[in-house]
Amino acid sequence: MLGLPLTFAVPLVLTALAALPAIWLLLRITPPQPKRVDFPPLKILADLRPEQETPARTPWWLLLMRLLLAAFLILAASGPIWNPLAEDNSRTPLLLVVDNGLAAAHDWRDRLNLASERIEAAGRDGRTVAVLGTAEASAALELTSPAAALERLRSLKPQPHLQDRGAHLESIRRLLDSTPDTHIVWISDGVVGVDGQGFIDGLAQMTDDQRVTVLKSERASTLALAGIENAGGRLNVRVVRAEPNGRDSGTLRAVDLKNLPLADMRFSFDGNATETSVAFDLPTEIRNSIARIEILGESSAGAVNLIDERGKRRRVGLVFGGTADQTQPLLSPLYYIERALSPYSEIRMGRGGVADAVNQLIEEQVSILVLADVGGLDRETLGKVTAFVEQGGLLLRFAGSRLAAGNDELVPVRLRRGGRSLGGSLSWDTPKTFAPFTRESPFFGLDVPEEIGIRRQILAEPDGDLPSRTWASLVDGTPIVTADKRGDGLVVLFHVTADATWSNLPLSGLFVDMLRRITALAGTTSDVNAEARAAEIETIAPRLTLDGYGVFTTPPANARAIPRSYAERATGEHPPGFYGPVDSSLALNALLPGDKLVPLDVAPLNARIAPLAGAQTIDLRMPLFMLALILLLADTLASLWLGGHLSNLTGRLRKAGAAAAILLASMMLFTSGFDAKAQELGSRRIDENANPALVTRLAYVITGDAGVDEASRAGLAGLTQILSQRTALTPGDPIGIDPSRDEVAFYPLIYWPIVATRPIPPESAIRKLDAFMKGGGTVIFDTRDAFNNRPDGAVSAEGQYLRRMLATLDIPELEPVPNDHVLTKTFYILDAFPGRYATGQTWVQALPPQTEGEENRPARSGDSVSPIIITSNDLAAAWAVGPRGEYLFPVVGSDPRQRELAYRSGINIVMYSLTGNYKADQVHVPALLERLGQ
Repeated sequence: MLGLPLTFAVPLVLTALAALPAIWLLLRITPPQPKRVDFPPLKILADLRPEQETPARTPWWLLLMRLLLAAFLILAASGPIWNPLAEDNSRTPLLLVVDNGLAAAHDWRDRLNLASERIEAAGRDGRTVAVLGTAEASAALELTSPAAALERLRSLKPQPHLQDRGAHLESIRRLLDSTPDTHIVWISDGVVGVDGQGFIDGLAQMTDDQRVTVLKSERASTLALAGIENAGGRLNVRVVRAEPNGRDSGTLRAVDLKNLPLADMRFSFDGNATETSVAFDLPTEIRNSIARIEILGESSAGAVNLIDERGKRRRVGLVFGGTADQTQPLLSPLYYIERALSPYSEIRMGRGGVADAVNQLIEEQVSILVLADVGGLDRETLGKVTAFVEQGGLLLRFAGSRLAAGNDELVPVRLRRGGRSLGGSLSWDTPKTFAPFTRESPFFGLDVPEEIGIRRQILAEPDGDLPSRTWASLVDGTPIVTADKRGDGLVVLFHVTADATWSNLPLSGLFVDMLRRITALAGTTSDVNAEARAAEIETIAPRLTLDGYGVFTTPPANARAIPRSYAERATGEHPPGFYGPVDSSLALNALLPGDKLVPLDVAPLNARIAPLAGAQTIDLRMPLFMLALILLLADTLASLWLGGHLSNLTGRLRKAGAAAAILLASMMLFTSGFDAKAQELGSRRIDENANPALVTRLAYVITGDAGVDEASRAGLAGLTQILSQRTALTPGDPIGIDPSRDEVAFYPLIYWPIVATRPIPPESAIRKLDAFMKGGGTVIFDTRDAFNNRPDGAVSAEGQYLRRMLATLDIPELEPVPNDHVLTKTFYILDAFPGRYATGQTWVQALPPQTEGEENRPARSGDSVSPIIITSNDLAAAWAVGPRGEYLFPVVGSDPRQRELAYRSGINIVMYSLTGNYKADQVHVPALLERLGQ
């Protein structure tokens, strides 16, 4: 029995519909209308009618309106919900095929809801269901109950690779053989998978009638990245789509290994184009730090492209030891090197002599330094090149007559000097060719063309380490490319020239491939000996992989290692991600450079095509309540019209409006004074409290000790009063702050009393304090322990607390306030800075010693205010005053003017923090005195 599309949340309320006849009986009769009777009373008596009147009847249309109003209210209270049924109304078993590859991830929730609706509809019909995920591994299909099918469906997740639908044809065939009447519903992503059209062709052979329903979007909406090229001066990214789908623009974001964004670029498709290219025009250093490029808002592994060391662009510096003929570039060795490396590297040409060129390129921070036929280097240049290599640089050298005659030790092996029976450097009548590359060589896997011929080379002295340093050799075993590890860098030597004078290697594609693999080693820390290289080329395990949504996760249980030479797209066993150690990771992506997304052609299936849209459940309560409200308003107006009251409604509304206007005007006049006063108070409160940047305030740090905090507040309040009386500054009331929560940039001076019993402030507060001091603010740290200082010089508990708190800050060198420091002269001339105590020392940032010519300057200071002042004299206690102006704490000292000196010290500190070292500059004093006639 087919289910009904209309359901009720509270069906019991529908029983109230049985009361509609009774409501009809009550509403069909109305009492007679009231009659207007004029005075005098005798006329009332004369007009009385003794006979019984017949009640008036309600008009049929008003009765119908009220019955509908009652019915709508009853139906709305029952919670009606409209559930459209799936179009498949058959009772045969259901095979639900769900595409869950990378093209289905961005709208996976909608696909999952649609599949759930199909399974629930099958459950209402009592059908069995089998669920197949096309991106999963092939397995036998089994018809189960709808509840079990829902559990199977919920276990499906988008996979980060293209699906191989053809691998499931055999499982589908077996299911159809056992249950021929099975109906197939395929929720398709509309994109061709690994098998191309093979799945559709195979399924068409198994289903000759319309037993297949394909649910798909009209246009495949997937966007993906297929290839990145770090070429020229930019990073080119290729964006593809299966077909024009209305998504004609978007944004690409480049992030580094820490997931920090580096750049955003917009992309757009031209007309009906299915691919476009986006260029990130960034400096080489920033491009080389990019580890991931993604399409914003496209949650799919196909919208992510990972970049490893192979995709990074190296800065290569070229130096030629000879004189290049600019009119004949083909005769220059640098021509061949530049042409081979320019598609993959940033080329820098050295200018001037060898020494000047090498120094220039090292200063430009090249990753690879190429020396073509460079002989001996001077001691200074040799030292710079050696340091360049040991610090991680790659030195690539090519042989030539100068290197053969030189005596340079910056080579990977000992070179044979002098003559030989066949020639000084080794020559043959018949050119020799390369031997196949061994597994220990970085060139392993490259094919050696038969036409490669070496006519001449520099020989290496044989020794025990020569085989381990040989990357390539000739067929007779003579080394032709050698390398050696030096510090953190590499030295690589081609025993032939970089031009075609000694061999035809520079004219071949092998030369390009060899140089590309060498440049990929720049910056790596891997060893070059045979054991390390052998381990490196075997297999590497996944370290971080992408899930179907393009998010990094730990590798799944079925993920397998790949060989380092793996160059295929991601699969179920090899998900996209980073493989191998951090310093030499291999990036595996869902799509290869050059891949395209191709739309599916489902025409051969002879299937019914339906849009990819689930049944929309509609809650009918709100429409029914709105209809009831409309009928209620209509009933009210009809009752007023039938009763003759509608004509008087306009006049009554006009009278009510006038009364309301008079009442509103009176209230406005009555409250205007209060509003002005409240606005004045409110604005003052906003100006002074809500925005502390508008009023200069002194701040103190809330320590959590109630007594100390109250003393700090009272002390800064007393200092604020003195500042208002004696200076042009009128500060606002002092404020207590918590550096871990409050913004400290609004306050020029912060007073921080040290309480040894309180916990150390959190790291966030320390970092904010550091930024405050580096931004020009001043902090007074008051240990308040001058009275407790021990004669033996032992550090007090407060001093130890302050040292621990400042241990991680970049504190400048400190010194006691010198007698000629500008702090002693900013407002008053002082020689000490007492507080409640006068025996403590005051420390500020140490200033550089006076230079010649500054002896007569009255004050010393740097260009900025000292960010830190440390004292132990308990300044706030000396400044503290009570509500009536009384002093709260006695001063400890023999000078009767100590409290006055404490206030003067506070004024000097405030003026110093606000005005800086303006009094330290006396350069213009002679000119001013001359202008005044003195």
